[in-house]
Amino acid sequence: MKYLIVGLGNIGPEYQDTRHNIGFNVLDAFVKASNTAFEAKRYGAVCEVKLKGRYLILLKPSTYMNLSGKAVHYWLQKEKIPVENMLVIVDDLALPFGSLRLKGKGSDGGHNGLKSLNALLGTSAYARLRYGIGNEFSAGRQVDYVLGKWDEKEQENLPPLLERGKETIISFVLQGMARTMNFFNTKK
Repeated sequence: MKYLIVGLGNIGPEYQDTRHNIGFNVLDAFVKASNTAFEAKRYGAVCEVKLKGRYLILLKPSTYMNLSGKAVHYWLQKEKIPVENMLVIVDDLALPFGSLRLKGKGSDGGHNGLKSLNALLGTSAYARLRYGIGNEFSAGRQVDYVLGKWDEKEQENLPPLLERGKETIISFVLQGMARTMNFFNTKK
């Protein structure tokens, strides 16, 4: 069984360690723990991992956030992975920092990466792990906040959040969506 695990973010050093790149951070932590590495492939950095008889393709799109759908669509088609076997990891301004929510479908919530996915896939019915980044910004400063670097306190709290993301990926693949939602959405 194949799965596509997508971490949304932007490529380039100027975007490294920004709130918008939490999807990349989670996949980097997962790959590091798996003793594997990403390879530059078409439309992104890709890593293949085997997990108890399942085959995971981890994707960090190189298309920039607003065109993420192009990379995701390509890899779903290339690997013949059904959309129900896809998990997208994304930042979310509507959730307080440190909150994680797994959902099986939903709107794009104004997130340009999800907008691109929904448009190219023709559906919003796919799993997404939403990482709360908070909304501690003044009026008109949303872009600066989202593309800003983690502050010192946030950086201190990132390691357990990345670990929880790794656990969520494993559970999604091995236990399925419903059981993973029941466990991780109620876990404090």
